[in-house]
Amino acid sequence: MSSRPSDRVRLAVPNKGRIAGPVREILGKSGLHASEGNERRLIAQTRDPQVEILYARPADIPEYVETGVADLGITGLDMVAERGARVAELLDLQVGKARLVVAVPEESPARRAADLGGARVATEFPRLAGAFFAEQGVPVTIVRVGGACEATPHLGIADAIVDLTASGDTLRTHHLREVAEVLATSTRLVGNPTSIEEKADKVEEIRVALESVVRARGQCYLMMNVRRPSLGEVKRVLPGLSGPTVMEVASSEDMVAVHAVVEEERIYRLIPLLKRAGARDILVVPIDRMVR
Repeated sequence: MSSRPSDRVRLAVPNKGRIAGPVREILGKSGLHASEGNERRLIAQTRDPQVEILYARPADIPEYVETGVADLGITGLDMVAERGARVAELLDLQVGKARLVVAVPEESPARRAADLGGARVATEFPRLAGAFFAEQGVPVTIVRVGGACEATPHLGIADAIVDLTASGDTLRTHHLREVAEVLATSTRLVGNPTSIEEKADKVEEIRVALESVVRARGQCYLMMNVRRPSLGEVKRVLPGLSGPTVMEVASSEDMVAVHAVVEEERIYRLIPLLKRAGARDILVVPIDRMVR
């Protein structure tokens, strides 16, 4: 692994997997995406000369951050917990949401974790699975697998599994049903405690940049012109994070400009209401970042 200047922050991000795409999108909107031509390198420069990206397996990122190979990392909480990494959680990016669950074949008599005493449990998360059953006081044999966990009960390898599920569709496809939840997970920004202290300003700058993208998700910026007599009705119709902003329009004494941040899912029903209330020249603009 190459060395780096002491003031440079190295951010480890997933090189593949279910959260790699959403993480790339967040980095791009934050302005931290890799410079052109760097996408296939192990270590890539960003548009910020003080920040570089390390592409790594999601499962390895907690260890890289703990040992200081990377100052910061983005990976699932499940990966951090499975590795038992001593890292500081800085931000929930609120993507890659899933649950680590115990599941059994549909025909199994087990209805809860306590019914699995003596069972063989297949999982890619032996640490978390073992700890969960130990806390429940249920003796099981953990069978570590590297993939295709859902197939193991039907192959006679295991009686139950501990695996991630988002919607439950994969479990149903493999004729499995959930009997217990081990952990709720999502994608997190984590940091090396020493790096957080020694590079505090830059680390906070990165955290705020990423947080601004998270805050903006699902929000739109509405701009419209409103005649003064209609302003009260428009303000009653218009929701917003902190109320609408009203500004003078230079070319008209009778008209004001009204701006507001609203939830994207409300736009469809909101536009007709605003028009009936007297708004005109309505413009809807997507928001990439929002800093408070």
